[in-house]
Amino acid sequence: MNFEVTPGMRRLGASVLGMEAIVAGLVTPVAITVGGVAPALAVTVGIGLAVLCVVAAGLLKRPFGYVMGSVIQVLAIATGFVVPTMFFLGAIFAALWITAIIVARRVEGVTSR
Repeated sequence: MNFEVTPGMRRLGASVLGMEAIVAGLVTPVAITVGGVAPALAVTVGIGLAVLCVVAAGLLKRPFGYVMGSVIQVLAIATGFVVPTMFFLGAIFAALWITAIIVARRVEGVTSR
């Protein structure tokens, strides 16, 4: 299957990953104060996921960036095992990620004709 990276996909994908990085970073204090999670685990999960989001956003010029972004969506949902609200938020970001790719491809497919 041919997966062509388009400028719209990069913009929308980076927007989703950028917002997700903010949410992932904010998971850290919530996990510590509300969830009673050990600070080392909370920092590793929250800040680690935020850093991955930023790195993936930078790699969206290549198809590998979209694979990494998709893996991040699974990891964001799995973060729900640390902070249960992340099951819901991770699912929302996964839906936004899929929608961003589909919408950008459709819009740019129509404008290129």
